[in-house]
Amino acid sequence: MHLVKDIGEAGLLAIVQTFCPGQLVGDDAALVSISPGQQVVVTTDLLVDGVHFSLGLAQPGIVTMTPEDVGWRAAAANLSDLAAMGARPLGITVGLSLPPDVPVAWIEGIYQGLAVCLREFAGGPILGGDVCQSDSLSLAITALGEVDPQAAIYRHRARPGDVILATGIHGAARAGLELLLKPAWGEFLTTYQRQTLIQTHQRPRPRLDVIEIIRRYLPTERIAGMDSSDGLADAVIQICQQSQTGAILWAEQLPLVQELPPELGQAWGFYGGEDFELVLTLAPAAAKTLISHLNSQAAIIGEITSGTEITLVSDTETITLDPQQRWQHFEV
Repeated sequence: MHLVKDIGEAGLLAIVQTFCPGQLVGDDAALVSISPGQQVVVTTDLLVDGVHFSLGLAQPGIVTMTPEDVGWRAAAANLSDLAAMGARPLGITVGLSLPPDVPVAWIEGIYQGLAVCLREFAGGPILGGDVCQSDSLSLAITALGEVDPQAAIYRHRARPGDVILATGIHGAARAGLELLLKPAWGEFLTTYQRQTLIQTHQRPRPRLDVIEIIRRYLPTERIAGMDSSDGLADAVIQICQQSQTGAILWAEQLPLVQELPPELGQAWGFYGGEDFELVLTLAPAAAKTLISHLNSQAAIIGEITSGTEITLVSDTETITLDPQQRWQHFEV
């Protein structure tokens, strides 16, 4: 088994450059063209072994992803950020830091995962990047996209009277992680359900398809939104805080994992994160148009209010969401 230290930096660069278009390799930077009337959208995500995934390096004995999964997830996270802005992807750069005793096959797997995800979602090419030695394995992905500034999706554009629309299912990725960390958990799930939840965690799917529908059918609509990578609650809270509004969420309409016990499903749906769906606010008529083209892949889960309070309403109680109860790094 070849290790990175066996091939050195030059050998490592030769491998990763095979995943880049030939005309982009060899210079200090890449030139990227954008369409007339568009602005460049830039986003960066940092993924660290032992924090966002586990290959068994930082956490010996704990493996939640293959190298290919890591590459896919890294690309998907950045493409999801572009989708959240209403942008079309142009490509990514990859910053890779790693210990010298990492198998070369792992690096090939990571870049293969990146390339496959980019190809499936028309995410553009790998434009370049950098490599360096470190004590842990991490990836810093920067994604570039383009968007008409008049059609960009911002968090601060929600208005009272808008409805809140969420795509997909929330809590599935967190359930998938639980199954990977505790294989004996979830005896009430079928084999297919377990595999689906694990796949959702390992191979999230950025909702660029939603942006294509918006671009086609709602090109001038005012839309606020973001992705739900840090959980459904976090997305609603962030939008309301940026827009200086409140919200009412309807418990019975939340897109949760129905196979889970209700309390657990709601907790992971709100706070589990990693689902990479979109949470949007828009006029009711526009929301109905969007849902009609997404079939069962989206639901109206609440509405924006003129206050600042965010409440969850069910048949039996009304709960005020705590803005601090959401995932944040560096919390003890």
